[in-house]
Amino acid sequence: MIEEFKTFIAVVDFKNFTKAAEYLNLSQPSVSTHIKNLEITFGVTLINRSVKQKTISITESGYTLYKRAKEIINLLDITFLDVKTLSSSVKGSIKIGASLTIGEYILPKFLADFSIKYPDVDIEVIIENTSIISRELKKMKLDIGLIEGSASSALFKQEYFLEDEMVLVVPFDSDLKNKELNIDSLQDRRWIAREEGSGTREYLDLFFTQHKIIPKSMMILGSNLSVKEAVRNNLGLTITSRHVISEAEARNELASIKLNNDFTRSFSYIYPKELTLSKAANIFLEELKAYTSKPNS
Repeated sequence: MIEEFKTFIAVVDFKNFTKAAEYLNLSQPSVSTHIKNLEITFGVTLINRSVKQKTISITESGYTLYKRAKEIINLLDITFLDVKTLSSSVKGSIKIGASLTIGEYILPKFLADFSIKYPDVDIEVIIENTSIISRELKKMKLDIGLIEGSASSALFKQEYFLEDEMVLVVPFDSDLKNKELNIDSLQDRRWIAREEGSGTREYLDLFFTQHKIIPKSMMILGSNLSVKEAVRNNLGLTITSRHVISEAEARNELASIKLNNDFTRSFSYIYPKELTLSKAANIFLEELKAYTSKPNS
């Protein structure tokens, strides 16, 4: 039944029997037989087929089996690796989704140390905003998510590993620099923001709501670097992580203004509660927590 599960997963992923057959290096009749065997075994229709339109749609039962089949295949892969690598060496692969602040400013230095210590662990990092990472984790397309703030679903196990301070960022020559925060002086200004779904954007929206700020204009940019550069070039103000602007501030390119405790957040890792992490993934998390607990991490 394992081969049938793999075939079914491919058909759902591609939404096409022919593409699934090519991906699995099987004939199309073999793919159809695998799906039919599963439907007979479970006594339900998993895929509706439209002969005229040459399209397929996955039934509710089909999506339930798809999720369970991915969990079973994942557990088998983990079991195989754990049994094979019972020695002291750690081997395997980990697919990680990291939100932009973590992926751009925390992970690079950590991965440099980790890869030296565990050279046989292959790591793939996908950098996206928090909402996309959560969505991909639900689909079991990632092993671990490293996000800003809280998980959007009770389906995830979550643990915090690093505190982060959000600050108001202004150009280095701004009239706001070296002054106490004056909300009235922030009205009718141009602002730079990340896209909806970003953890950083949530804090900017919170700041506007708390202080009833009405921006003169809002520029939406899709990365921390572009936001930082926009502020540096006097295009507006923003609120972002101190991790993002620390080096630019040290070079006198930007200035920051401290905010209240509502703007302290936590970075956390998440993964589906039903997912059994591999040995390599568990060690990755242990090393990450140890690394980020050090001063100046």
